[in-house]
Amino acid sequence: MRVCFVTGEYPPMQGGMGDYTRELSRILMEQGVQVAVVTSGRVQDSQPIEVAKIEPLVYARVSAWDWRSWGSIYRLAREWAPQVLHIQYQTAAYGMHPAINFLPRWLSFKRAPFKVAVTFHDLRVPFLFKGAGPMREWVNRELARCADLAIVTNQGDYVKAAEYHTRHPVRLIPIGSNIRPSPPPGYDRAAWREKLAVTEDETLISYFGFLNSSKGGEDLVKAMAILHQKGQAVKLIMVGGQVGDSDPTNVAYLRKIKGLIEALGLGDYVCWTGYTSPEEVTANLLASDLCVLPYRDGASFRRGSLMAALAHGLPVITTTPPGRWRPCPGGLPELVHGENALLVPPGSPGQIAEAVEALVGSANLSTRLGSGASHLAKAFTWDNIARLSVKAYEAIMGQTDPGVP
Repeated sequence: MRVCFVTGEYPPMQGGMGDYTRELSRILMEQGVQVAVVTSGRVQDSQPIEVAKIEPLVYARVSAWDWRSWGSIYRLAREWAPQVLHIQYQTAAYGMHPAINFLPRWLSFKRAPFKVAVTFHDLRVPFLFKGAGPMREWVNRELARCADLAIVTNQGDYVKAAEYHTRHPVRLIPIGSNIRPSPPPGYDRAAWREKLAVTEDETLISYFGFLNSSKGGEDLVKAMAILHQKGQAVKLIMVGGQVGDSDPTNVAYLRKIKGLIEALGLGDYVCWTGYTSPEEVTANLLASDLCVLPYRDGASFRRGSLMAALAHGLPVITTTPPGRWRPCPGGLPELVHGENALLVPPGSPGQIAEAVEALVGSANLSTRLGSGASHLAKAFTWDNIARLSVKAYEAIMGQTDPGVP
């Protein structure tokens, strides 16, 4: 089987969708699938080489994700001759431009000799023009309906996308952690904490992921202020890159968060690691005592930062998922308050602070949540994600039953 991914970002660009595409490419190749990637010209072309980790062929040829990108993608796909062209979709990675949304329809006019799949990493809509209103939602529906296969990554998006009237039933295939729990050789937790200037009597809280308005950075900073007012010895480590390469609004939000930290007098209690190697990300996460991810739109399995915290077995404080949490198709588990996470309402710094105090005051609760997180993460292995992906490809190629997994 030959699969060609289209993605608006790819390493060394900073972004979860690019990291996801690389991880999935590697696992698919280990399972015998031939993989290529079409991506932004901001990356560099690469050829597969004999290294410790298998890497796909990368065509970094798209100069801009506008209407001109169609020709670049089509020519490269015809050259490489995949059986499936798989679009990884998150509108910010394509500059909020709708061209990628109409690519499957254009390819059908061209009678392209391959099937087209799309994975929605979220259902955020692109910008069309001022006052576009409902048309912006229609553009996402167009992308899903004209593709041969539409995939979503979490239960909430599955419920919504199931109404899109796609050619085949929408499939739910989760994401995994882009950061595997693999610290640097000779890693010593105590020594690493000492390097971070964290003393034995201090609690180190970690936050992982880029900052933007949906991730509740303000709530976490305000919770830190509350904890300090109560005399709690806590520090915060902001793990990883700060803004990423796809969403320019993140830069303004970062300035807002840093301004709030200074205004609240927390500058000495917050450490920023910046973009580091995956091994250093793991080292910083494992050095922390707990992880707080206060998403304003509620916790979701589409969040790579949440998947990483679970994979590292951290006690996690996050926000209650939106709506009624229902079991996912395919038997995926769920977040359970007090078992694998502590759940607080979005936008509630006071309750975040209370949850932190609960964990600081109970080693048993902390151990239970860490164990529950590790157990939950087992449902989101890359081997399973690759297996479900191949099953979905085979279905649209007519090789298997097209039913929902």
